[in-house]
Formats: sequence, structure tokens, C-alpha cells
Amino acid sequence: MKKIAVMLADGFEDIEALATVDILRRAGMEVDMVSIKDELVTSAHNVIVKADKLIGNDIENYDMIVCPGGLPGAEYLSKCELLINTIRKFDNMDNKYIAAICASPAMVLSAAGIEVDRYITSYPGEDFENMLEKANYVEELVVVDGNLITSRGPATTFLFVYKLVDILGGNSKALKNGMLWDMLEEEKE
Repeated sequence: MKKIAVMLADGFEDIEALATVDILRRAGMEVDMVSIKDELVTSAHNVIVKADKLIGNDIENYDMIVCPGGLPGAEYLSKCELLINTIRKFDNMDNKYIAAICASPAMVLSAAGIEVDRYITSYPGEDFENMLEKANYVEELVVVDGNLITSRGPATTFLFVYKLVDILGGNSKALKNGMLWDMLEEEKE
């Protein structure tokens, strides 16, 4: 079973963190909400969440690290030395994945220095795009570049997590069906 660490810091974006945890667990993945500071973490919209774990050296035992956005959550993640060093290690390892959404592609990935010449997306806006000036910035909803998966923001969370499920060897098609995503797709046609 794949192990995923969804990173939490005060000010994390609720949908991006909690929907990610929910959908990955529905897919049968082992998911821990890992706080970089305290056991109780307050979201950008004042939802208090109890983390499963505090960050420690065992962070390297995960198959994937997911960094939700939100402010100041993404900024706090970008300043966590253990997280940034682990992301750098993951970027050079086989079968290790780094996923970031919203503000985290710009703030966290650039803090780790792994954005150079990579295809990346993030929350739109000049500030974030400037942080990613060394990347190949694209405006797609979900972007995969090797072991790096990025997405734009709260509304793209489901697409982002379904892609994570597939990358980790799960079955997003069955999951989409069970969550009625297929009905939404049919409605668009």
C-alpha cells in the first residue's frame, strides 16, 4: 500500500488538504496528515484539524508528499527545513513523488529549487508566476513532469487527486464512478 504525507501548516487551504486526504483514503491509500509544527492546525478558513503526525525523520518513508496551498500555509511549508530537504531528496529518487497545488508549486517547490526547467502550474497571478520564472509555466489544470505533479487551486483539487491516485497505481475510474464524478462529466456534454 502506498503511503502519502499530506503536509499541514496553519493557513492551509481546506479543500486542497482535506479533500486530498479523503479521496486518497477512499482509493485505499495510507494517508497521514503531517503537521510541520503543532498537533492542532488551523486552516485558512478557521477549521481546526488534528494532524496524524508531526514531521520527523520518518518523512522519508513516504511514497509521496503532497503540499496544499493556502496562505500563509504554503509560506510556512516553504520555510520548513526538514520538508524542503526531503523534497529535494525525493526529486532525485525513483518511485518518490512530489505533489503541490495552488500557492505551493510557487512557494514550496521554488524554495526547494526543483522548479528549474520543469513543467509546472500554480494558482494564477503574477506573484506566483514570477516565483516560477525558472520553470516552464503552463496554465493547465493538472501538470505532470516526471515525479512532480502540480495543480492550480481549490476547484482543481478533484482532478489533481484523481491523477495522484492513478500515478500511485490506484483506480481513479472506479473512484470517479463511486463519487459520481462521471455524472458531472456527462452533464457537460
